[in-house]
This record gives sequence, structure tokens and C-alpha cells, in this order.
Amino acid sequence: MDIEEFYDEDERRRESEELELGGEWQDAVGHHFELNFVVDTGEAYLMAMPDAEMIEDPFGDIAVDTDEPVEELTVEVIAVVPSVDELHQAISGWEQEMTKSNSLAWLRDRLSGFPST
Repeated sequence: MDIEEFYDEDERRRESEELELGGEWQDAVGHHFELNFVVDTGEAYLMAMPDAEMIEDPFGDIAVDTDEPVEELTVEVIAVVPSVDELHQAISGWEQEMTKSNSLAWLRDRLSGFPST
């Protein structure tokens, strides 16, 4: 589903605090994903990063060009974790793992003990 469908499906998602846990997750073929956590629902989700132009904002941060169509921002809920603390414990060391080849396999393995939707 795209990011708008994701938020439309459960209004708590729009109102909730969200944590971003890196935008350089990679699958086996090198596609990039961003990991986010919706605090109110406990959902850890991956958002596929489209093959888009990367831009530097005025603060020096790198981001995807905001002119990307919403339907290209696809979402997959990979786990429902009861708390932020449990999420951090499950993926401890993620900052070092994220940029490695096929880091999604590591992430999925770490979250495999939690249900997905």
C-alpha cells in the first residue's frame, strides 16, 4: 500500500509520534528503505525509497526530492512491538548494521519474534 493508504487505514497513525530509525536499509538487490515506528500502534514499518533524485536541504541533510508521487512511497508493516524500549532492545546495534549489504535480512531476523499485521 502507499503511504496515504497506510495513514487512512488507521487514524491513530496520523496523530501518533513516529520515530525514524534510519533510511539506508537495503534489501538483497540494493533497494533502499526507511524504518519507522508508530508509537501509538506499535507498528514498525518499512517505507520503500523510490529511485529518486537525492537533494541536500539548507541544513546539509540529504533527502529524497519531495516531488515524488505519494503512490511510489510504499509501506510494509514488518512487526508490531509493544514499546519503544522493546524495539530499541530488539534492534540494538542497528546503526552499524543498516548500511551493510542486505541489512533488511538482519532487521527482519531481529523483529521475527514480534507479530506483523
